[in-house]
Amino acid sequence: MPRLPFRPVDGLLLLDKPAGMSSNAALQRVRRHYRAEKAGHTGSLDPLATGLLPVCFGEATKVAGLLLGARKAYETEARLGTVTDTDDADGEVLRQREVPLLDAHAVERVLKRYVGRIRQRPPVYSALKQGGEPLYAKARRGERVEVPEREVEVHALELLSVTGASLRLRITCGPGTYVRSLVRDIGEDLGCGAHVVALRRLWAEPFRSPRMYTLEEIEAIDQASEPGLAALDSLLMPVEAALVDWPRVVLTEAQALRLGHGQSLAGLAAANGLVAAYAPSGRVLGLAEGRDGVLHPQRLFRWAAGQPDAA
Repeated sequence: MPRLPFRPVDGLLLLDKPAGMSSNAALQRVRRHYRAEKAGHTGSLDPLATGLLPVCFGEATKVAGLLLGARKAYETEARLGTVTDTDDADGEVLRQREVPLLDAHAVERVLKRYVGRIRQRPPVYSALKQGGEPLYAKARRGERVEVPEREVEVHALELLSVTGASLRLRITCGPGTYVRSLVRDIGEDLGCGAHVVALRRLWAEPFRSPRMYTLEEIEAIDQASEPGLAALDSLLMPVEAALVDWPRVVLTEAQALRLGHGQSLAGLAAANGLVAAYAPSGRVLGLAEGRDGVLHPQRLFRWAAGQPDAA
């Protein structure tokens, strides 16, 4: 049976990314199942990692950048005594050291140093760009890569268990925090080094209790569904789900029409900054910026101008 052509799809899918696959490869698999014209994700997970990867389709890609700055939570298992060039189990071993006898109290004393605003050096093998090129590309060519430290925030760091050479941690952190770097630095403070052997993203705001779907579930639904793909589309969350934590302004029909055609609205912005603008029906129109008492359109969705909704 011939594959359906790609189509316009709008919404968010909360994917449970499998281990051993890059975030982009997982995204492309999902996009093919949905036959979606446009798709993106809201922040890479390492190939080794599993867990929440929000996938944005169509108009939802316009808010993907907002989700990149969200607070996230992870569980990780760290192996003490071995340091790798990638700071995880996918890398080459650089050195090995004896693991000292550690109890929970000794580990927790070290963990306290990593809660709050901290300075962190991202891994050399990362997707951060330098001179327009990902660092991992430079590292794989054998180039010497200098990665500057930067400030990140760790909101909570909980020791789940310590058994011999294994640590299990639960981490809640802000944007830009690398769990691999955190584990590497904690290992150095414990006197033996460490690397990540397992990592799972539990949630990312605003999706605090996510119902995630695996690639196997999506594939099974695709194979069983009718050509209309309604069963797959029923898994999607609306664009509004990404904006539930944002300040909102509800407009009248006349105001919504004006904003949808790119006009600014006076007398509506109670405070400066970005807000989500809604039509009286409850449909979000897009993002607008309050500035000096005027609401200025910033990033509007396709339907804001009254165009037919293809979602």
